[in-house]
Amino acid sequence: MNKFYITTAIAYVNAKPHIGFALELLQADVLARYNRLLGKEVFYLTGTDEHGAKIIRAAEAKGKDIATFTDEIAKDYEKLTDVLNISNDDFIRTSDQQRHWPSVQKIWKQLEKSGDLYKKNYKGYYCVGHEAFVKKSDLKGGMCPDHGAEPEVIEEENWFFKLTKYTGVIKEKIESGEFRIVPETRKNEILRLLDDAEDVSFSRPSKDLTWGIPVPDDPTQTMYVWADALTNYISALDYENEGELYKKFWPADVHLIGKDITRFHAIFWPAILLSAGLPLPKALYIHGFITADGQKMSKTLGNVINPFDLVKKYGVDIARYFFLREIPSGDDGDFSYEKLERRYNADLANTYGNLVSRTLALIDKNLNGELIYEEDIVDKEIKGKIADIIHKYHEQVCNFMLHDAAGSALAILDIANAYIDEKKPWALVKEDEAAFLAVMTTVTKLTLTASWLLNPFIPETTEKVFNLFGADDKLPPEGLDERKFAIKPDREVLFPKING
Repeated sequence: MNKFYITTAIAYVNAKPHIGFALELLQADVLARYNRLLGKEVFYLTGTDEHGAKIIRAAEAKGKDIATFTDEIAKDYEKLTDVLNISNDDFIRTSDQQRHWPSVQKIWKQLEKSGDLYKKNYKGYYCVGHEAFVKKSDLKGGMCPDHGAEPEVIEEENWFFKLTKYTGVIKEKIESGEFRIVPETRKNEILRLLDDAEDVSFSRPSKDLTWGIPVPDDPTQTMYVWADALTNYISALDYENEGELYKKFWPADVHLIGKDITRFHAIFWPAILLSAGLPLPKALYIHGFITADGQKMSKTLGNVINPFDLVKKYGVDIARYFFLREIPSGDDGDFSYEKLERRYNADLANTYGNLVSRTLALIDKNLNGELIYEEDIVDKEIKGKIADIIHKYHEQVCNFMLHDAAGSALAILDIANAYIDEKKPWALVKEDEAAFLAVMTTVTKLTLTASWLLNPFIPETTEKVFNLFGADDKLPPEGLDERKFAIKPDREVLFPKING
């Protein structure tokens, strides 16, 4: 119970990173950092999916050999984790023949041992975007609704996996909550898909799919990309050798993915694990898409947002806060520069930055920069409000309502600013020093508690705030020990206001 293993999906390297994947990295980062604050041993995995027809075609379009192309794009994704201040513990690449391939081949042999692989001729609609065969009934006007492209009609001999053998068990585990799907709307969607599931192609002829992992003992076939890609969640833990990381962290506590790949993670992956005799992940958290000014992002429209440019313009924590607060965690959301600047000015500059500045200035001017903190002089009514909000915050994080959890932290900041306005400590200090100390102690508690709650969201800024107060960033929100806070005399403006 004292470990937490979280993964993102692994990103296709057919194109450079976009803000949709940035959102996924950030959401997983909040959950990883939150669990570290709770004292858990955390392992956070992300990486890149580098095999399949889509990658081959993308490399050809750039006039590059596949290995060079995938290396270049994978480096961009690794760089993105640094630019966004992501606290991942590992980065897996499916082209890694030492770390990844042996676990994939071991899984294949386990499926074979269970009698769940068979070869047959097949004719069907293949969507390169999904790297999967799709049903005619899934198409809209003959097009894949997710990619807006007409699938290719392919006839070939492939290895198939007996997916239908496991759909009943998967359904039971989802309905019982043993395998948790969040949000609930996605759970109902998956249950409907299970009723209509079919056995699935798990390989392609190697003459057509030249970039991928060979099927063990069958050089005529290359593994289907999802059989390969999904195994990253255990290959990174050294499943091949059942290494220490695998023993410690599997099963995953959370797989965090986008809504366009739910079928693969909620049906294919559990079926693979059941066939191999391995435990299922505990939960699947599913996020939506980001639009730009109300329109789907597309290169044709020229409205694709580059996350590197965004961070360069506004700074990492401003970008982090906007996506995590503005975009509903389990639903679609919209990006615009106007919304980002409005959210920034209201929440960070006016509310958080202003509170920190006022509080530090009052302590610096009237207490010679030192506050002797005593929990028992904190306003009891305020303590009750804080306790209620903290309880709600924990529930929101655990139910993948990260946007609401950030809102709960903001609610504490609002209470603090309103409390200062009501008590007028700048006047109170002249009349009643004890009352002034009680007010400033209460405001300090509110500020640092909100900062603790915001730490998984905007770690760089909250660490600055803790440092300005001379505090430890591991301070628990439930109650501070008696201590002396020594205010730093040289203070920068945390969030300069953006004007028009």
